[in-house]
Amino acid sequence: MSRKLLRIGTRASQLALWQANWVKSELEERYPGMEVTLTKIKTQGDKILDVPLAMVGGKGLFVKEIEEAMLRGEIDIAVHSMKDVPTIFPEGLALRCITEREDCRDIVILRPGVATWRDLPQGARIGTSALRRKAQLLHLRPDLQMVDIRGNVETRIRKLTEDHLDAVILAAAGMHRLGFTGQIGEYLPVDVSIPAIGQGALGIESRIDDHETNALINFFNHPETDWAVRAERAFLKRLEGGCQVPIACHGTVAGELLTLTGFVSDCDGVRCLKKTVTGPVEQAQQIGSSLGDDLLIQGAGKILNEVYQHETFNVGKEDV
Repeated sequence: MSRKLLRIGTRASQLALWQANWVKSELEERYPGMEVTLTKIKTQGDKILDVPLAMVGGKGLFVKEIEEAMLRGEIDIAVHSMKDVPTIFPEGLALRCITEREDCRDIVILRPGVATWRDLPQGARIGTSALRRKAQLLHLRPDLQMVDIRGNVETRIRKLTEDHLDAVILAAAGMHRLGFTGQIGEYLPVDVSIPAIGQGALGIESRIDDHETNALINFFNHPETDWAVRAERAFLKRLEGGCQVPIACHGTVAGELLTLTGFVSDCDGVRCLKKTVTGPVEQAQQIGSSLGDDLLIQGAGKILNEVYQHETFNVGKEDV
């Protein structure tokens, strides 16, 4: 190992810094003679806090400035939550590694006195800006009132009391990483709330032609998570979806088999399409694309087009 310095680009949120610092510590442990630094980069998505992000572009808002810094040679790698990573990369950059997944489930923080979200009273107010979460819960409980909330993990937790909500939905991974596990009221099974594409996993992006860096970071890649997440992303890419539509997909690997469940819905959870398929892990991306085709045949395209046309300016960004 001859390299003396490796620069990591990251957003400056508390969760993003936790993720980048974890990658930094793993690199320092593996390569004791190498200095690893963090470069904090404010993305447009971090600056826009009072407008639904679907109005100004969606997922790429959380990676664009970081990718531009990498292309300028100011950083060597970028650490992302996989949920934030678009399915198309700028020329010269690629997703090099996908780390082992944390708990991929959604969780609910409940107001005092309530044991489970199913016990919430009629018309209970639920805080979340993720359309896939809204659609899946409304499918089971159409009486619920969904309230858009944005901000980091701590901000969203505070909104439970500040906005007089009955419950707030977040990702388990962020809660665990930031030490808020004790505030979790309930874990939602994946058959109740199918996770977002890539939820719980980290992605490391790098320059394709930076062979030295790529060789150094290859150890981060977790094959089972890689197969599952790449299948999920292929499903998303086939549907040409993003954070502004209710799409969910979750893959699991057992031995040499990948099981993938895809979900598409309208925003109210009335018209829902869901299908599960299984196939060999080496065909992960083909399985994801094929599952997308299956749901398109069942009418997913029409549902998503209507969502794009009528709901684009009423939604926010799921980033935790």
